[in-house]
Amino acid sequence: MSDFTAKLPDDCETMVDVREGVDATDRALVELLDRRFGYMRAAARIKPTRDDVRDEERKASVINAAVADAETRGIPGNVIADIWERLVEGSIAYEFVEWDRTRD
Repeated sequence: MSDFTAKLPDDCETMVDVREGVDATDRALVELLDRRFGYMRAAARIKPTRDDVRDEERKASVINAAVADAETRGIPGNVIADIWERLVEGSIAYEFVEWDRTRD
């Protein structure tokens, strides 16, 4: 994981501090998303059939877990639900592309 050197939110004293923290956090999030999409490539490689790519039960479980985690942290669950819906659907779409690519 990348080196995170920005100030923590409670230590910020200026908008420059805040913006540096947001930018560093965004870079870290993209790095984590790169890893997550790597798992989608692995899933596409491992799943035996294309029908196995979409799993609505797993999708609901992932979203519900993210919402529950967010709410325990005081983050709005509805916002996280919206983000995770898009993330999971985007991941599924990516996995379909990868599944097809590895079977050509």
